Amino acid sequence: MYDLIVIGGGPAGLTAAIYAIRKRLNVLLISKDLGGKTNYHLELPGVKSYRVINGTEVVNKFKSELEYLKFARHMEPVVKVEQRNGGFTVHTKGGGELIASAVIIATGAQQQWLDVPGEKEYLSKGLCYSALSYAPLFIDKDTVVVGEGDLALRSAAELSTVANHVHVVGTSHEALLTPLGQLLEKAENVTVLEEYRVTKVTGNGYCNSVAVQGPDGQELELKADGTFVEKALKANVDMVADLVELDKQGFIKVDSYSRTSMPGLFAAGDVTNIYAEQVLVAVGEGVKAALSAYEYLLPQLEF
Repeated sequence: MYDLIVIGGGPAGLTAAIYAIRKRLNVLLISKDLGGKTNYHLELPGVKSYRVINGTEVVNKFKSELEYLKFARHMEPVVKVEQRNGGFTVHTKGGGELIASAVIIATGAQQQWLDVPGEKEYLSKGLCYSALSYAPLFIDKDTVVVGEGDLALRSAAELSTVANHVHVVGTSHEALLTPLGQLLEKAENVTVLEEYRVTKVTGNGYCNSVAVQGPDGQELELKADGTFVEKALKANVDMVADLVELDKQGFIKVDSYSRTSMPGLFAAGDVTNIYAEQVLVAVGEGVKAALSAYEYLLPQLEF
């Protein structure tokens, strides 16, 4: 039996596991991989990595430490978490059952894909899923933002403060009625293509254009130095959906101590309802979850 099981090997899960190990807890991290979204980062021609602050170096240090500590990790997806006898049983895809007094859920969130030709080929090569992280790299450049809701509008607004031009593809009519939508429609360097959809991503080593089609069948080719897919994320919560309270968007509700509605079950990172899906935010949330779990477990530990 473990003191703590951490589910998820991204920024939040890695930092939670390492901090828990340093607290001398009997810890196991379970994940299908290590690194999470830091395994994907935007590459642009002529842009050096030192110009990007994205937390990857910080996460890689924790990742390297956990790769060395083989006894503290198990590489397999988790399918379900059950409450049992005052603790929790974690069921893995291969049929394993692992028991712990406390659990941290750090399973992140899934991107919504375009599912069009060229997307996989140019993923992270001029095409990415976080304008918030990379907007400062696009001063005086042409960009495309794809998405129908609030997230796309916020990303387009941020890019519009630095970019030469921003095409917003796929925005819904309802989103454009908001104050931010109205502001973007009036911006001189923003073109809103309401209800358009991307049909193809093209380039030459890096994505440099996207083909789009309007509701009336009109087709356009948009040249871009960077293209951002900004669709709503889907939290990976299936394994605990019947144990914890979720918000309206399906993310795990946590308090300021990373506690869920279930005692002994904590959550951290993009799977929760915290503000901003950023690597460095997830790192801090992972640390906080580990410290909170330690405080919860402290009366149960044997000295």
